[in-house]
Amino acid sequence: MIIELTAYDFAGLLNGAAPADTRLVSDSAIAPPEVLEMLARIAAEIGADFTPSAWMIVEDGEIVGLCSIISAPERGEIHVGYGIAPSRERRGYVTRAIGELLEWARKHPRVTHVSADTGVENIASQRVLERNGFIRIGERIDPEDGRVICWQASVD
Repeated sequence: MIIELTAYDFAGLLNGAAPADTRLVSDSAIAPPEVLEMLARIAAEIGADFTPSAWMIVEDGEIVGLCSIISAPERGEIHVGYGIAPSRERRGYVTRAIGELLEWARKHPRVTHVSADTGVENIASQRVLERNGFIRIGERIDPEDGRVICWQASVD
């Protein structure tokens, strides 16, 4: 399931503490501290105009990953990113979380499309999006990630 992340939750995660009624993955990090800091900053910026903007991916009370809006919504489109603790990969958690995110987006009056990018080599992430009805709409070169595939799903 996905649970909204607050600024307080981000601060806790950065200090190694899980929000109430959850626990952290014990054998691997859900994200490095610099990624958590970046996501907290983006969530605060986007959250000034659009909420929620970040969620924990929780399975059986354990925070296994994160998903978030990674750029300000434009013309009804939100662009999302997601990640999972390496020790929790390939268990269907992200597929379910992205499905829940799409369900949330279908109910949000300001959202008509959800987009995401995947690395060309990241077949598992591509399958997550395909299973959730995303279609491949092109490719681009990302300054940090190199060549990525661009995906989009309509939610209206």
